[in-house]
Amino acid sequence: MSLKDKLEVLADAAKYDASCASSGTSKRDSSKGGIGSTEGMGICHAYAPDGRCISLLKILLTNYCQFDCHYCINRKSSSVRRAAFTVQEVVDLTIGFYRRNYIEGLFLSSGIIRSPDHTMEQLVEVARKLREEHGFKGYIHLKTIPDADPEIVAQAGLWADRVSINIELPTSGALTRLAPDKSEQRITSTMGDMKNAIVEAKDASRKFKSAPRFAPAGQSTQMIVGADAATDVQIIDRASSLYRGYGMRRVYYSAFSPIPDASAVLPLMRPPLMREHRLYQSDWLLRFYGYEPFDIRDASDGGMLPLDIDPKLAWALKFRDAFPVDVNRAERERLLRVPGLGVKAVKTILATRRYRKLRLDDVARLTQSIAKVRPFIVTLDWRPTVLTDRSDLRRLLAPAQEQLELFAA
Repeated sequence: MSLKDKLEVLADAAKYDASCASSGTSKRDSSKGGIGSTEGMGICHAYAPDGRCISLLKILLTNYCQFDCHYCINRKSSSVRRAAFTVQEVVDLTIGFYRRNYIEGLFLSSGIIRSPDHTMEQLVEVARKLREEHGFKGYIHLKTIPDADPEIVAQAGLWADRVSINIELPTSGALTRLAPDKSEQRITSTMGDMKNAIVEAKDASRKFKSAPRFAPAGQSTQMIVGADAATDVQIIDRASSLYRGYGMRRVYYSAFSPIPDASAVLPLMRPPLMREHRLYQSDWLLRFYGYEPFDIRDASDGGMLPLDIDPKLAWALKFRDAFPVDVNRAERERLLRVPGLGVKAVKTILATRRYRKLRLDDVARLTQSIAKVRPFIVTLDWRPTVLTDRSDLRRLLAPAQEQLELFAA
């Protein structure tokens, strides 16, 4: 198989992995030596610490696999076309694509070939060659294999900016049923070891300037949504435990997609993509807005988040006694609960009201839809009176449904 054919197969096979982002890595500039950079405009959309979009070569080392996970297109019983790169081919592709200004980094994952240890060694060797032999300073994200020897897995952090260890499914029962070759205990143990290594490296860097960098962008994970019967609340509860217990930088949610020759234990249809979107919104509420998992549970209906409105608005509609909030008096935590106000808007409100009282027009400049905010706030010249308690408030604030044309240009 030609290199071009391999690239076609293994780049397509990598598209199912959602955990591809570079936020949080340290800034590096190739003008100071070496090649590659984590800054600048960039095939896979990811973002540098300063918010700029960069592009990553996103591929699998191989889509051969010894495991037979029911939900995976590359499982050993699947009839997909197979291919495998050598270590040197991946290195040459990365350097060649960078020099053509196609990419600024690499996202590398793999199926399990020969053994977990052998596969993990190959992944690490790609990163090592790029760093040591080519002076590559661009972003590298490596998928790690929990079944591999812990010492080999730890080496990934020495060469990669971010490592990721997929939890795969939100419940241990689903993992046992749909991925019988994988062990939740091995996955979480590897996550714990990686967390400890990252913490130790950060402590060492504070004491010694010469301390080696270790996965400066931390670790991430991914959960498949809709392949089992787990509710949104169960998924968010699991995500919260991963953030708190293992120091995850990101938890990614990937809507299950039906695959050819699928197992009978899998659903026939994929979940609505909006469900994935609502989970990401809930994840943001946990990470940046001070919400707790029980708040997400309160916003849900029978464990599932509403699809027609976002979870923040759903919570506000259920707890109307917490509103309206006076933007000129309320503390930051209460302002962050107001639908339509983001973290930046709240920061601006807190800074501005030190000098003057805010009016409704002032708040309108900070949000995309003042109509969504008005029922929940009080300003110098605005009070919602009975608007907050209207029985049809949800209908008024829910986004209008749009009928799309199937064959529209």
